[in-house]
Amino acid sequence: MGWFVRNKEGITTKTEDKKETPEGLWYKCKKCKVISSVEDHSANMWVCPNCGFHERINAKEYFSILFDEGKFTELNAKMTSGDPLKFEDTKKYVDRYKATVKKTGINDAVSTGYGKMNERDVVIAAMNFNFIGGSMGSVVGEKIAKAIDHSIKYNKPFIMISKSGGARMMEAAFSLMQMAKTSAKLAQLGEAKIPYISVLTDPTTGGVTASFAMLGDINIAEPGALIGFAGPRVVKETIGKDLPDGFQTAEFLLEHGFLDFISERKDLKSKMSNFLRMTQGEVKAKASN
Repeated sequence: MGWFVRNKEGITTKTEDKKETPEGLWYKCKKCKVISSVEDHSANMWVCPNCGFHERINAKEYFSILFDEGKFTELNAKMTSGDPLKFEDTKKYVDRYKATVKKTGINDAVSTGYGKMNERDVVIAAMNFNFIGGSMGSVVGEKIAKAIDHSIKYNKPFIMISKSGGARMMEAAFSLMQMAKTSAKLAQLGEAKIPYISVLTDPTTGGVTASFAMLGDINIAEPGALIGFAGPRVVKETIGKDLPDGFQTAEFLLEHGFLDFISERKDLKSKMSNFLRMTQGEVKAKASN
């Protein structure tokens, strides 16, 4: 029993001498619970090295991964949402919007920019889930539309990285109309014969799934991403039946023909570049800006 008996007295640590583990230095995987350093986690593109769980990241991180050397020119960075409906309780939305801008340092739920990806000119739009759940309001639709206009004007492939809870219902019909706007712009992109790659990440739901997210010339998803229109709970309550295992995961959608393939984050850049190489050959853009 000597293992469990303290032979020396006075080996204690006073409360005031105890040191807490500094916050922000460690990452605990939400799936396997394995702990790694934040530095190692970010170096691994925010993917758990133990189980491969893809943590949610925003546009800033995707741009650093996809654009060569992380260099790009942002489009319409200062565009902000107005208050066209003026509901009686709209002040709550306005206050939340301003607070989110202050907290995140961005002006809305999508960021757009252009640069080079493996030496090929591209335009990328990526959604920010930390901005009101990546909800699609009027600014999101307008910024995506203008990014597509830039693609058409300069003959650059368009890449959309979706991560959203769906339409921003605080903007009501103005939000829902963005589904039609973005879909119409993508039709113009198709008429110009410019490739469109859609990347669906966790989660991609609601009006985003029902519009631009599923309209790619090629639809790609990250492993384990939740993808659907209504959430699993709502679907189950509506149909009154249990759902299949893995329902609405990227793997389930791939099996049922809704996706072209699933790509780990580390392979995303090379796989998209290969697709563009096949569809465009080695022809460079007609012009650049």
